Amino acid sequence: MTRVCVAGAGVIGSLFAAFLSRVAEVSVLTRREEHARALTENGLRVSGRADFVARVSAAAVDPAALPEPELVILASKANDLDALAARLSGSFGDAILMPVQNGLGADEIVARHGDWRLLSSVTFMSGTRHSDTHVEYILDTATWIGPDRGTTGDEAREAAALIAASGLKAEAFDELRPALWSKLIFNATVNAVAALTGLPHDFHFGQLERETDLGHLVRDLIDEGKAVAAAAGVELKEDPWEMNMLATRRGFRHYPSMLEDVEARRTTEVDMITGALVREGARHGVAVPLHTALLRLVKGKEASWE
Repeated sequence: MTRVCVAGAGVIGSLFAAFLSRVAEVSVLTRREEHARALTENGLRVSGRADFVARVSAAAVDPAALPEPELVILASKANDLDALAARLSGSFGDAILMPVQNGLGADEIVARHGDWRLLSSVTFMSGTRHSDTHVEYILDTATWIGPDRGTTGDEAREAAALIAASGLKAEAFDELRPALWSKLIFNATVNAVAALTGLPHDFHFGQLERETDLGHLVRDLIDEGKAVAAAAGVELKEDPWEMNMLATRRGFRHYPSMLEDVEARRTTEVDMITGALVREGARHGVAVPLHTALLRLVKGKEASWE
């Protein structure tokens, strides 16, 4: 794979585009003309855990204006994936598409708009978008990739190797479902709690010393998620509680995407993340009252500013 299109140029898309431009020909599909012009004229600056300016080969709002890629990374937010896939309908028919959204069901959404071959993936890296042409790289954890519709383990390994060669972390698996579920339970818990408390993901999420400490709720939410995974026959790749504790021990304050959305009064991804876990619980006959309460509270919060 030497030609990559990154569709969606928020935090995650910008990080993929900037790093991959060091090892491949990278184009970017944006939503706004001024964003495409800024990327073409000024390049894309990365700060934080890396410091460089990348040049992309092309940027446009119309897929027809971009060169034919071999790999398309769909890096929009989960709420925007359906519209993004619709924009790509009829384009890039020979490419492999790789959604990197949180939650479950991204492959089904994309497949409604075309018969592309798909890789399944989940990314743990994060950052802060300072402008259309500047992203700060904060959390340097890996992107996990596996085969999906019409693809093989070898193609997943090829995509992971390309991402790793760029300076980002990536790992391929022949079966990604255990990793997807680990991230789902982690995200459904951490994102929703952050959105409702206003706290970034920091030491509060692991505190257990007092009865009123937030860590008790976080652990109980994770246990609910684990029960759903067990009923679904999924053996988790990572323990979501240990993932939470590892992140809290890093000593910095990470702002989950749903907290950023709430602070900006934008619709969150709660339906694709916490909502997915609640739906899976109902499907497998597992009660998830805590996650159901968080889902309803976040939806109520969204309604408060509509």
